[in-house]
Amino acid sequence: MADFRVTRVEQGQTRIRSVPIAVTPEGFWCCPSPVVFQKTLKAQNPQTKPKPPPPPPPPKAPFQKQISQTERKLSSNPSRMRFVSDDQRSLISDTAGLNPSLATERAPKPNVENLQRKLAIEFGEHGTSDLKVVLSGKPVFSVKMSVHKNVLVENSSFFAEKLSEQKSPLRCLEIDDCEDVEVYVEVVGLMYCKEMKQRLIKQSVSRVLRILKVAELLGFNSCMQSCLEYLEAVPWVGEEEEKVVSSILRLQSDSIGVSPVLKRVSSDVCNPPSDTLLHIMELVLKSNEERGRREMKSLVLKLLRENNKISFNDGSDDICNENTCNLCRNCLDALLLLFRQAAEPGFTDKSMDSKGPVAKQIALEADNLLWLVDILSERRAADEFVLIWASQQELATLHSRLPTVSRHLVSCITARLFIGIGRGEILPSKDTRLLLLQTWLQPLIDDYSWLQHGCRSFDRKVVEEGIGRTILTLPLEDQQSILLAWLGSFLKVGDNCPNLHRAFEVWWRRTFVRPYVEQQENQLQSESSMTSI
Repeated sequence: MADFRVTRVEQGQTRIRSVPIAVTPEGFWCCPSPVVFQKTLKAQNPQTKPKPPPPPPPPKAPFQKQISQTERKLSSNPSRMRFVSDDQRSLISDTAGLNPSLATERAPKPNVENLQRKLAIEFGEHGTSDLKVVLSGKPVFSVKMSVHKNVLVENSSFFAEKLSEQKSPLRCLEIDDCEDVEVYVEVVGLMYCKEMKQRLIKQSVSRVLRILKVAELLGFNSCMQSCLEYLEAVPWVGEEEEKVVSSILRLQSDSIGVSPVLKRVSSDVCNPPSDTLLHIMELVLKSNEERGRREMKSLVLKLLRENNKISFNDGSDDICNENTCNLCRNCLDALLLLFRQAAEPGFTDKSMDSKGPVAKQIALEADNLLWLVDILSERRAADEFVLIWASQQELATLHSRLPTVSRHLVSCITARLFIGIGRGEILPSKDTRLLLLQTWLQPLIDDYSWLQHGCRSFDRKVVEEGIGRTILTLPLEDQQSILLAWLGSFLKVGDNCPNLHRAFEVWWRRTFVRPYVEQQENQLQSESSMTSI
């Protein structure tokens, strides 16, 4: 809490000017921001403009009339909070029993620095306050508040404790190093309002959080409760959620219930995240609406990618990966049945009404599998699926019997696995990598021309790099057999075949250059050892 001192208010010490402010019949509502303070003071005290010559002193009678009008104006609105100039107040008190001309001579010259730094605020009915509270903080101004002890004691445990510690009646409290003078004044003003929740409606979330912080420092429980009710009902936009949650968790008061606010971001129901994620994935996979399915696949993959940095120790990661693999098996079973149906004799002679739904369902299942592979790859858990996919000999055999337009999306799955292995995202065993190449490289080559021209998301360079790197992870004998088989296809179809010349160059150096270099090194090492002997 800010420093607390008991001081004595010196008459005429502070120079104040009127500042526009929103008020209510109960009293204070909204304290203007420091910018408003400064702009108002600057407008009323221009420093850059030349000062006009002082007007001639008015006659005595009119001057006395002006003072009386000022007194009537100050007492006309007793229920409103007002900014009152100490110049006016001291001028009125000093001229009550003196000559007006003497009062004019005694009026001190305003200090520009004080005018920009000090303000006075009066709460409730004019002239009834029995306590002065002076706030001094980091902003370039301080505030002197005329308040009522009974209001502060009734609403604030902090003020109640400080006032009870003093034996003699207090006239002024001074609080130094106040972090948020503006909001501090507003919270004190809210003690004079009957419906605080209604007063908070037009405020922003960040402003209410500032009010909540000061209300907790002052022990203003009813204000804290109103702030929490506001935060529970108002939407949180952008970064406001983290600010609200962190501010609520920092509250030290046990008497204030924060659970209604926190229920927006946490649940008391024990529901494993893996079960919820499985349900979402099943809904997406079963959807027949193309646009909605495509958008949700992209969204779920994006959210899972963001959550990869978070690791759970409750085993939910393993359960999620296992559930995803089970979904892959279901899609594979459905895809195999569709391939068998499309490969039956006479299927190609059927009408489009009969063939169309099967081709559409094949494309759907292949796209679902590709999405699940992306999820497993992002979660570094696709090794098991590579083995499952490499073992699909029947599916690979049926692949050549279907028209390219119906089967090419299946080759996208193979291409995606090669990309993952080439990037080091998927780490299957040596036997699995070899089996994958033996089973699916030729079907991929058969569909390569269609993939280049009929698949928008197909990136030829990335796929070719993935295939080449996958081949180069094998033993040298396996590299040779696969690359020589690829060379035969490449020399026949050219651009309609993956261009693996980079992998071929590496294999060439490993086969023909490296042994010679090693032989030369061994020979030089041998000669060197003989010379040393």
